[in-house]
Amino acid sequence: MALTVQKFGGTSVADADRIRAVADHVARARRQGDEVVVVVSAMGKSTDDLLRLACDVSAVRPGRELDMLLTAGERISMALLCMALAELGVPAASFTGSQAGIITDTVHQNAKIIEVRGDRLRAALRRGHVPVVAGFQGVSVEHDVTTLGRGGSDTTAVALAASLGADRCEIYTDVSGVFSADPRIVPDARKIKRISFEEMLEIAATGGRVLALRSVEFARNHHVPLHVRSSFTWEPGTWVDEEDPTMEQPIVSAVTSDATATKLTLTKVPDQPGIAASLFRALADEHVNVDMIVQNTSHDGTTDISFTTGKVDTPTATRVVEALADKIGAGTLSIDESIAQVSVIGAGMRTNPGVTATMFESLAAAGINIEMISTSPIRISCMVAADGAEQAVRALHEAFDLGEARP
Repeated sequence: MALTVQKFGGTSVADADRIRAVADHVARARRQGDEVVVVVSAMGKSTDDLLRLACDVSAVRPGRELDMLLTAGERISMALLCMALAELGVPAASFTGSQAGIITDTVHQNAKIIEVRGDRLRAALRRGHVPVVAGFQGVSVEHDVTTLGRGGSDTTAVALAASLGADRCEIYTDVSGVFSADPRIVPDARKIKRISFEEMLEIAATGGRVLALRSVEFARNHHVPLHVRSSFTWEPGTWVDEEDPTMEQPIVSAVTSDATATKLTLTKVPDQPGIAASLFRALADEHVNVDMIVQNTSHDGTTDISFTTGKVDTPTATRVVEALADKIGAGTLSIDESIAQVSVIGAGMRTNPGVTATMFESLAAAGINIEMISTSPIRISCMVAADGAEQAVRALHEAFDLGEARP
């Protein structure tokens, strides 16, 4: 008997018909002899509707109260799914994040899981019930309701799978797996049957929207195999697991793009020890995530520093940099939001030279200028103008021959 954690996203439980379809799938898994724990997101766009309502009510939205409001969506989904399972003769019990024992830090809207106390879920499984858990939420060490940020239901599912010792964690969504590129941009993008945690981390971090980054980190750290599948076709999807050292890895597995970044450039920064440290410490203290960093060659004792961050962090980053610029006697701050990151990812890049050259040649042939570059052992990322990002993805996908074989 295998223990499976199944997570269903918002589109998978968007209405009554979809909820009944999910219940039927869970019931079939049970009939096959598996124990099942289910994690659900809010129905459809419920979270967006609640957030919009909060904005209509007040311009002041304390984090504690906003989290209390937003967690209502998942609670509706879990209760309705339990009712649908009951109609099929499958005993089920719903659990909020706090009831499931998901303990987090005290950061509202983006809490991190500290511990999972799954005793109540284990007891439900022993009674023969299907625990249905509200995703995206937990309870802080100060006993306040918290939410886990974007993709929080994925993180909930993986954390429960790790805590309960599940054999696998199935992530059901509206796509049939992980693809070599966004099929909306590249029609002949290929579905990847198996990919390593490291590659999936890079895909998630550079614009791939199938899995949330924190959920992949959790899965890698706790060795939880993931199976990304469609809840509309139920076909086999993509397995995300440990890298197999006995198999040769593809040089490039995927091409991604992300238009959610902003480039900030501070001019005439004094070229002295500790100045860059003070800048990035100030940003870190305000929870601003920084990605690419470029510091120009010093001239006349000053230099320019450029870095990228997410658009959501741009107002905070702007405030922090402007305040620090006055203190250190730097020049002006410029902000460019019309950029996008394009990346190629593949475990085989470690042992195959020439990927960088092919990438740069392909972009040059497409007339696309590179503004910034960053790398890891299995990733190369370039910042380009946002209006050329899709063309860049198509050019790179073709250059590395990643598409489905044509007849």
